[in-house]
Amino acid sequence: MKFDFSKHALEQMDLRQIGKAVVRKILNDPGQVLEENGKRIYQSIVTTRGKEYLIRIFVNYHKDPNLVITVYKTSKISKYYEGEI
Repeated sequence: MKFDFSKHALEQMDLRQIGKAVVRKILNDPGQVLEENGKRIYQSIVTTRGKEYLIRIFVNYHKDPNLVITVYKTSKISKYYEGEI
């Protein structure tokens, strides 16, 4: 599936030091895909500097190609990850 990146998503990735390669890997092989408020959230747990984070990627799937709206990482994995970790 093809994805485009919004200007906001690229700015947030740069600000939060999340590389495009990591985002593409999660988009192609996510740990989970959730739907919320008409958007899909692709998310996976990653380890950075020995600490686990959940990277969440919000996608407008009504656009063609799909549009990545924003990306962020959080240490509050259990708050957002559904099911067994």
